[in-house]
Amino acid sequence: MEHYSVAHPYFGVFLLFVMTFGAFMATTVVARLASRALSSKSSEKIKLSVYECGPEVSKQPNRLSPQFYLFALLFLLFDVEIVFMFPWAIDFKLLGWFGFAEMLLFILLLAIGFVYAWKKGALEWHNIK
Repeated sequence: MEHYSVAHPYFGVFLLFVMTFGAFMATTVVARLASRALSSKSSEKIKLSVYECGPEVSKQPNRLSPQFYLFALLFLLFDVEIVFMFPWAIDFKLLGWFGFAEMLLFILLLAIGFVYAWKKGALEWHNIK
C-alpha cells in the first residue's frame, strides 16, 4: 500500500483548494451576518416620506428592462471572444497560414453575430413606458 504524504506532487494544489474553499465559505458567512446585523429594519417609512418640497412618493414595482441583460450578455459574449484572440496572436508564427485562416473564419463569425444583433435591435436602447 502506497502512503500519500506531504511529499506528494499535488498536495500543495489540494491544500490550496481546501484553503480557498474555506476562505470563500468564511467570507460568505461573515458578509451575510454583517449585512443582517448592520441593515436597518425600519427604513420603509423614511423611504416613503416626502423629501423637502419634492412630490409625494408612490410605491412603484422595480422593473428592470430585459435590455440591460441583453446588452450585458452581448458585451460578455464579444469580450470573451476577443480574449480568445490573444493566445492566437502569441502563437501566430507557429500556427502559420492554417491559423491565419482559422482566425479569419473566427472574425467572420464574430462579424456575422454582431450584424445579426445589430439588425435585431439588440444594440438599440429602448425606453420603457
